[in-house]
Amino acid sequence: MKIDILTLFPEMFKGPFDESIIKRAREKGLVEVNTHNIRDWAQDKHKMVDDRPFGGGPGMVLMVEPIDRALHELKNERTKELKNPTSLKLRESSKKTKLLITNYQLPKVILLDAAGKTFNQKEAERLAKYEHLILISGHYKGIDERVRVHLVDEEISIGDYVLTGGELPAMVITDAIVRLVPGVIGKEESLKKESFSDFDSPGVPRLLGFPQYTRPENYNDWKVPEVLLSGNHKEIEKWRKEKAFEKTKQKRPDLLK
Repeated sequence: MKIDILTLFPEMFKGPFDESIIKRAREKGLVEVNTHNIRDWAQDKHKMVDDRPFGGGPGMVLMVEPIDRALHELKNERTKELKNPTSLKLRESSKKTKLLITNYQLPKVILLDAAGKTFNQKEAERLAKYEHLILISGHYKGIDERVRVHLVDEEISIGDYVLTGGELPAMVITDAIVRLVPGVIGKEESLKKESFSDFDSPGVPRLLGFPQYTRPENYNDWKVPEVLLSGNHKEIEKWRKEKAFEKTKQKRPDLLK
């Protein structure tokens, strides 16, 4: 999987993307995550990427031109990679590479914006199935409407609140997607037991995760439930499902509707 992120502040991504799961996934060659400075596609000597809004008003608006040029270049780059499989990390003879070439689709272009549909685990699972995503991180007052209308496939928000820019949402979405890529999580079975997951029972309401415990068995007289110490896997599974339902009903009843 490949994720390209267009941003005005690529340095912001170094910490989160150089640690933990994303770092290991990149090192294994399971995912390729690149950050690109939108200013690299500005054509004037001042690297201008924003301007005042037509009609007046406060703030600055990101221009359509540098974003259009960036998208054009990134899409062409991916097309060249697939036409020349030796440039990919995958071997030319691998089934996956041949499948990529045969079923190639243009990258999914996503604008990160407060006006977009709300991101959740279901969306993460959907996006994790794409081979190539391009995320556009907005900034300043907003972005030229022509970007929304003509250049992006969809808009996504991580919540009903306003952030300074789309960089943090890009990090959140990338993290949520990358961990779902096959091979990234050591024990993929653990993904099925997480909050909001839908792997075991499609169509059944997505529940919050069940309670977890580890050593010691007794701390300050706060004891681990006996069933978890019993070794009876059938009873343990039953207990976990019941507790996941109870937890969801108590904390997120909206998920059960």
